[in-house]
This record gives sequence, structure tokens and C-alpha cells, in this order.
Amino acid sequence: MSQCMEGEFVAWATVRQGAWLRSALLLTGDQASAEDLVQDALLKVAERWSRLRDEAPDAYARRIIYNGAMSRFRRHSREPAHAVVPEVIATATTDDWLSGADIRAALQRLTTKQRAVLVLRYYEDLSERQIAEALGVTAGTVKSQAHAGLRRLREELALEQDSLDGEEIR
Repeated sequence: MSQCMEGEFVAWATVRQGAWLRSALLLTGDQASAEDLVQDALLKVAERWSRLRDEAPDAYARRIIYNGAMSRFRRHSREPAHAVVPEVIATATTDDWLSGADIRAALQRLTTKQRAVLVLRYYEDLSERQIAEALGVTAGTVKSQAHAGLRRLREELALEQDSLDGEEIR
């Protein structure tokens, strides 16, 4: 890779890696796994940068991340998924982070496809068509997975609220 192309790649990767890391963390629930997914994606894009830089490097990287998350889930499907709250949180964002803990935990109880569809739709704000392309599925699958995932999230969050309400009464 020429020095000019390397500089383009570094600039591109620097701008995008934070958002991908947050998405990967929502998908995996684990900081180390999320970092591995992003690193794998960046390495693969770097290998193909001369071809991808004028095409769609974002879509290519996004697909690598989501396919990697699904592969990891399949390999470790017998192990329970745990959302890990980072040990060090900036005090200004502590309340924001804690207020979303129940949603992050509920996301980890969804199927991998449901989680991927919801993260792409509501966190990355992609259209149904873009999600279908990123995951290699049809738009109908995106719609059905989103519907099922949202229904399960509502049920999970309602159960958590009911158990909290019950604990307060005792």
C-alpha cells in the first residue's frame, strides 16, 4: 500500500472505529470480543483498501463485524451471554450508561439475528434495504426479525419491571 493510500486508510479507520466498537459491544455484550471484531474488520479492509476505498468500505467493514458476531455466537452458543458494564466510566456519562443497562442486558437475551437487526436499525439508523445487504438476508427477514426482536425486548423489559415492582412491595 502506498504511503498516500495508507494515510487515507488510517484517516478513514480513525473516524469510524469508535462507532463500530459501540455497535460491536451492543452485539456481543463483551468489550474484548467487540474489540476483536473491529480489529478483524479493519485488517480485512486494509488488505483490500486499494479496491474498496472508492467503493463501499463502510458496508464491507460492517458486514465483517456482523458476520463475525454471528459466527462467535454460533461457536459459543452453549455459553450464556453476559453484558459486562465497563469498570471505568466517565462521571458525566454514568447516569446515561446506567439508564440503558436494562436494555443492553435484554439485547443480549435476543437471538443474534434479532440483535443485529435492532442494532443496525435503531443504533446505526440503517434502512431495511441497507440492513438486508449488510446481513445478506432479504428485506422480509429484516422486518420479521425486527418485529420479533422488539416484541421480545418489550416482554423482557416488562418482566424486569414486574419483578422490580414486586420487590418494592415486600
